[in-house]
Amino acid sequence: MGSAKAADRLIYLALGGAGEIGMNAYVYGYGTPGQERLIVVDLGVTFPDMDTTPGVDLILPDIAWLIERKSQIEAIFITHAHEDHIGAIGHFWESLGAPVYARPFTANIARRKLAEHGQPENVVTVVEPYPQMIDCGPFQVSYLPISHSIPESAGLLIDTPDGRVLHSGDFKIDLTPGVGDPFSAALWEEVSKSGVKALVCDSTNVFSHVPGRSEATIAEPIAELMKDAGGMVVATTFASNIARLRTLAHAAVAAGRSVCLLGRSMRRMVDAATEVGLLTDFPSTISPEDALDVPRENLMLLVTGSQGERRAASAQLANGKYLGLSLKEGDMFLFSSKTIPGNERGVIRIMNQLSELGVDVIDDAQGAYHVSGHANRPDLETLHQIVKPQILIPMHGEHRHLREHVKLGAASGLSGIVAVNGMMIDLSGNQATVAEYIETGRRYVDGSVQVGQFDGIVRNRIRMALNGQIIITLILDENDEPLGDPWCEVSGLAETGQSNASLVEVIEEDLSQFLGRAKPKTLRDDVALEKELKSIARRSAQAEIGKKPEVIVIVSRLA
Repeated sequence: MGSAKAADRLIYLALGGAGEIGMNAYVYGYGTPGQERLIVVDLGVTFPDMDTTPGVDLILPDIAWLIERKSQIEAIFITHAHEDHIGAIGHFWESLGAPVYARPFTANIARRKLAEHGQPENVVTVVEPYPQMIDCGPFQVSYLPISHSIPESAGLLIDTPDGRVLHSGDFKIDLTPGVGDPFSAALWEEVSKSGVKALVCDSTNVFSHVPGRSEATIAEPIAELMKDAGGMVVATTFASNIARLRTLAHAAVAAGRSVCLLGRSMRRMVDAATEVGLLTDFPSTISPEDALDVPRENLMLLVTGSQGERRAASAQLANGKYLGLSLKEGDMFLFSSKTIPGNERGVIRIMNQLSELGVDVIDDAQGAYHVSGHANRPDLETLHQIVKPQILIPMHGEHRHLREHVKLGAASGLSGIVAVNGMMIDLSGNQATVAEYIETGRRYVDGSVQVGQFDGIVRNRIRMALNGQIIITLILDENDEPLGDPWCEVSGLAETGQSNASLVEVIEEDLSQFLGRAKPKTLRDDVALEKELKSIARRSAQAEIGKKPEVIVIVSRLA
């Protein structure tokens, strides 16, 4: 790779995933400032909520900085197939145009996502893990197998002219993961023994002080639960947690139950894992149509929607029926998953709906039926001790997680830095320094288009939801005189107010009185006229119903 030039620098930049959990997108660069050759690690999404992003389908990182430097990008590396790491690949690949690298299972999912967006699937190259190295400009990159809650997860070894960087990816220390790679301390020791300039490390569970548990520890409790169940059993978990799906399916078969998969993402993940040879012993499944003919006590449904998603199979079943299948008293519903912060209300809503149907709901409050895919505090300490990096850079966490992770490293003598989205870090010296601040943000997938976080579209939607809306229509003749009275249409507002009269009639009367005394100059000026009509309508609504709605004014002039 040659020796480093004094003018060149090694940089790290998070465009998503640092200061938040989700929407991961990281950039490494090496070269002359501003002209660095770049590699991208992960392109993920996060999910909207009705409070802050109503009507939005997906949230993407704003990668405008990266798109402007498209010609400098050497490659895109995807560490694993979780949506918060791979979900934006189909949305962004055309704008970046670089080759994509991934391990077989992740590559299978990446190709499906590219195909969904009409992008070429052959841009994805399947890679073998370490010691295979991928040459891309000034970088040499290798995939380091690591355990997580989805198969074939990997950290990255990134060799540069200015030293070695290890990017942990999402990980846990699990020696018996069921499906996928066990954690190998020997592998991480081997790649660390020559010295590691920086460890960029998962921070999700830094506040969990107990050692992480293996996926294997929950197989027996799940099997016992399944064996003792009476009616139909429904289980939900993350569709990507192939090991958990396998555990649930095997427990069902052992209890004499047929297995039916419900939900597109569940089928897609099982198909992908089977295609690449990861799942060789997954029980045969039956279709929803065939499930209708199976006695309830001999059936288990594996369904999507563990996070309360309104359109997923779990929510549909809770609402009454899905593909002809319905739940009734005596059935059991298992949440073999952890509720992601922010999703609690949706999950609790479904749990209560199920309870109203007489269904026994089993959640994971005691940790018997779910284990996390992320390293707890003691496991983070273990990786720190193995790698012994010169610099620790926490990622994949909210600000409080990143800050606590830096403190954790400092307790054992590691120099760290809290680097949030948009903070470009220069790793060229003996310690990390902030080189620049890059404007970052979010883009919303809204129907079939992308809109900017600050475009005002979603903000206006929230205002309408909070305040209601009035549309005022006024027609003026060729002499700028009102042609009849203005009329209103209201949406999301009470029909009557304090005066016990129709809200519409009260507003229309106030508008008519204004027009009767308005000066000709105001009637000729569309801007002034609109401003006055809006102000009067809002004042009238405030007086009648205590709300200041959004107001749209349509003025039509006859030629």
